[in-house]
Amino acid sequence: MEEDRLVAEKLFQLRLQPFSPIHDSNAGASRVMDEANSSFEPPINLLYTNRRLIFRLHLPLRPCRLTAAPATAVKGPPVTGNGVVLEDSNRPALAPMSSQRLRLIPNKDHNPDNYDDMELDFSPSIFTSLERFLPPSMLGMPRYDKVKFMTEILLKYLPHGERNRVQKHRDYRQKIISNYQPLHRELYSMHPATTFVTPFLKAVSDNTEESFRRIMSEPSPGVFTFEMFQPQFCELLLSEVENFEKWVNEAKFRIMRPNTMNKYGAVLDDFGLETMLDKLMENFIRPISKVFFAEVGGSTLDSHHGFVVEYGEDRDADLGFHVDDSEVTLNVCLGKQFSGGELFFRGTRCDKHVNSGSHSEEIFDYSHVPGCAVLHRGRHRHGARATTSGHRINLLLWCRSSVFREMKKYQKDFSSWCGECLREKKERQRMSIRATKRELLRREGESTA
Repeated sequence: MEEDRLVAEKLFQLRLQPFSPIHDSNAGASRVMDEANSSFEPPINLLYTNRRLIFRLHLPLRPCRLTAAPATAVKGPPVTGNGVVLEDSNRPALAPMSSQRLRLIPNKDHNPDNYDDMELDFSPSIFTSLERFLPPSMLGMPRYDKVKFMTEILLKYLPHGERNRVQKHRDYRQKIISNYQPLHRELYSMHPATTFVTPFLKAVSDNTEESFRRIMSEPSPGVFTFEMFQPQFCELLLSEVENFEKWVNEAKFRIMRPNTMNKYGAVLDDFGLETMLDKLMENFIRPISKVFFAEVGGSTLDSHHGFVVEYGEDRDADLGFHVDDSEVTLNVCLGKQFSGGELFFRGTRCDKHVNSGSHSEEIFDYSHVPGCAVLHRGRHRHGARATTSGHRINLLLWCRSSVFREMKKYQKDFSSWCGECLREKKERQRMSIRATKRELLRREGESTA
C-alpha cells in the first residue's frame, strides 16, 4: 500500500497545479511603470489559470497491478432494455483487469486510437497518450475495453477531492455545451487552408528552422513574431466569441474567466473549441517550439489552456507585469480597431530570479497587429500597456509540457533559458579563470625565486 501511495503521489505530480502569486495575492494589482527609462521592476505576479486541467499524463512510472476502481460512465457496447450488455462474438476476450500491467516504456511504434467521439471522465487526449503504455495483449482490443482499463488506472490514483473537482468542472462544461448553440460550426474543427496564411502553412509543412525563420522575425531574444491567421478566420472567431458572450448575458450564466488577472474574456475550451486548439498546438505550435524552445519542453508540449482576453472601454485596461503558467505562449491579436495596448518584455527568469532586474538587451516593446502572432516562453516576463481607445481582443494559447515540469523539479541549473542564471554562470566562470591565472602566476613566481 505504501508503494502504491508513493506511485500515486508521483503520478499526479504530473497534472497541472495552479501557482500562487509570487507577491500580491491580488494578481491584478500591479501597474506598469516606464521600464525603458527606469531600473525599477514592479513585483512579478504569476498569471495562472483558475481551472486545473489534467495533463496528458506520462504514466505510469512503473508497472502497476490494478485493483477495482469505482464504476464510471463510458459510452460502450450496446445494451438491451434491461441494461444487459449485448455480447459481440467477434470481440476478443479481455484478460482479468487485476492481471494486466502497464508497460514501463511506451510503445512508440503503436498508433493509438482517437477517443474524441466518446463520453469520457478525462480528456480524450489523455487516453490517446496513455494507450502507448498498454500491455501488448490489449493494443488490439476495442476502444471500450481500453478506455475501461485506462479509466480504472486514472481513478485509482486520483484523490477523492480532486475527483469531485474534475466532475464539477466537467458538469460545468457540459452545461455550456448542451445549451450554447455555436454560430460558426466550421470553427470547431481545424481547417488549415481557411485558418492560416499561406506562408505560415508552407513553413510548417517544410518543418525546418530555415523555413520558420523565413516567415518570422526575432526582434528580441526569445520573442518571435509572424503573420499567422487569415482575416476571415479572425472575424469568424470574434463573431463566435461575441455570440457566446451574448448567450452568457441572456442566460445569466456565470462563466469562469481565463485567469486571475483578466476580468473579461472567455475560456475557449469551455464552449467546445478544445479539440481545435489541441490541433493548433500539436500540428503547428509544437513543431516551431521544438526548434526554438526545446530547452523548456517545446518538443513535448502535451496540454493547453486556450482563451481570449478583451481590452478597452468597459473592459480590462491593461495587464500587470507577470509570467504565464505555460512553457510556451502563443498570443495572436484578432482585432478590432484600437490604439495602445503594447506588450512589453523584460527577460526570461526562473522562479529564483523572477523579481530580478532587467538589462538593456532584454527590454523590448511590441505593438499588436491583427492576425499576427507573438510566440515566447511562458517564463518570459511581460505585461500589456493600457489600450487607450477602441476594443482589442487577443487569442492566447498557453502550451504546457508535463514532462518538462516533472524534470524541472530535479534541475538546479536553468542557464539555458534563465537570463539571470546565465549571467551568474558566466560570472562564476570568469572568477574561476581569474583564480586559475593568479594561481599559475603565483607558482611561476615561486619557481623563479
